[in-house]
Amino acid sequence: MVEKKYYTAGEGKHRVELLVSVTGDGLVVQLFGGERTHVGAAALSLPRPSLRDPGVMSCNTIVIPLLGHKDDEIAKPVAERIAVVCGKPVLVVAGMHVYNAGPEDVEALVKNSHEAARMLIDSLTRAEKESGVRSQKSE
Repeated sequence: MVEKKYYTAGEGKHRVELLVSVTGDGLVVQLFGGERTHVGAAALSLPRPSLRDPGVMSCNTIVIPLLGHKDDEIAKPVAERIAVVCGKPVLVVAGMHVYNAGPEDVEALVKNSHEAARMLIDSLTRAEKESGVRSQKSE
């Protein structure tokens, strides 16, 4: 069974939407926003024990940016944060664009992307606590 969850952060042209499909084997996250949504990058994070401290979770991440897009700068850290918390593979597809964006626009989209991811992580952590599963430290 696939469980779907939806989170938003920000307003107007800085609004970011996160839709996640939670499967038994991992999560598929769609992260879109701005004035024009698109597929700009994909990042697949595979959780694993840290090489320095096996008691700490880390991950390996494969990133595929589309030519001329910088959405990988959002997709990668979001995929890694979620993978380390849930301990399952996470695929993030991201695409957001604000026309004539200045640094403050980029900063707002990044901030809102991380806020939407935090909402998802909080939800996963709550569900984990309710089910009695112990979370691991992250690197």
